[in-house]
Amino acid sequence: MAEALREISGLGVNDLGDDILNATEPLVLRGLAASWPMVRAALAGERGGDAYLRSHYRDATVGAMLGPPEAGGRFFYNADMSGFNFYPVHAKLTAVLDEIEAKRHHATPATVYVGSTTVETCLPGFREQNDIHLGGRDALASIWIGNRTRIAAHYDVPDNLAVVAAGHRRFTLFPPAQLKNLYIGPLDFTPAGQAVSLVDLLNPDFDKYPKFAEALAHAQTAELGPGDAIFIPSMWWHHIEALDPFNVLVNYWWRQSPDYMDTPTSALMLAFLTMRDLPAAQRKAWQEIFRHYIFEADDSTAAHIPEYARHVLAPLNDEAARVLRAQTLKKMNR
Repeated sequence: MAEALREISGLGVNDLGDDILNATEPLVLRGLAASWPMVRAALAGERGGDAYLRSHYRDATVGAMLGPPEAGGRFFYNADMSGFNFYPVHAKLTAVLDEIEAKRHHATPATVYVGSTTVETCLPGFREQNDIHLGGRDALASIWIGNRTRIAAHYDVPDNLAVVAAGHRRFTLFPPAQLKNLYIGPLDFTPAGQAVSLVDLLNPDFDKYPKFAEALAHAQTAELGPGDAIFIPSMWWHHIEALDPFNVLVNYWWRQSPDYMDTPTSALMLAFLTMRDLPAAQRKAWQEIFRHYIFEADDSTAAHIPEYARHVLAPLNDEAARVLRAQTLKKMNR
């Protein structure tokens, strides 16, 4: 039911400009990393990608998640949502690769997954040969390794460029406005840090989650192979399936905001503490205050106040942010 994501072909690792990296719509970049040695190794043979990773390994321990065969690769909550259907372990990366290899030809294997591990932590020198030029952006490069896995729809605050380095992955994206139709689970008790949709994309229960049909009407999807990449803008919901017995993805996260800014998630959590349970009329008043000072703020918002007297209404900088953070913490620690 989802429509195909927009695609561009013919770009290389040094060809990405601000028109792509500052975009607010997702985009598939076919063959972007085709020149990577990792990609060429993965395409050369069944175990080529595994061998290439091992050639860069330097005795590092990584965090991994193990799921039972009956989960079908889906990392999620357990049946009553009191916990999760997988358990975390710490192991040498080579031991994880051995486990993936041992399950390569199983029809219904247990799931093995290394998620969001900083590339330099476990594979020093990898980025010297396999990297994307991002125009000076201070991006965090992470690697994801596993067999067939399914990650529920979630959003990330940073912009995200994800490169498939081995195997194939199917991405299904939903615009931020579809939040109300995705049936999101707990915000502070999550499988891997981000709140996720409770709907199983491969087997949706429309009786239980009827509004999900509307989300699907706005979904966009693409299947990516080795060397392909996808740009996922901040706050877009994305569901990811790794389709092969061995899959590797490298992604880059960066924010289009100054370093002194905290994540907006902090404001959301503070709003639960300070606003959600107010009387309806007061919530509506605060909605107007946020609209005026935050969501529709412009040069006119504080124009009636002398510049030297605007305080928090003035543009923030590193020092002003430190002062504001200290004041807020002091008020919170009551």
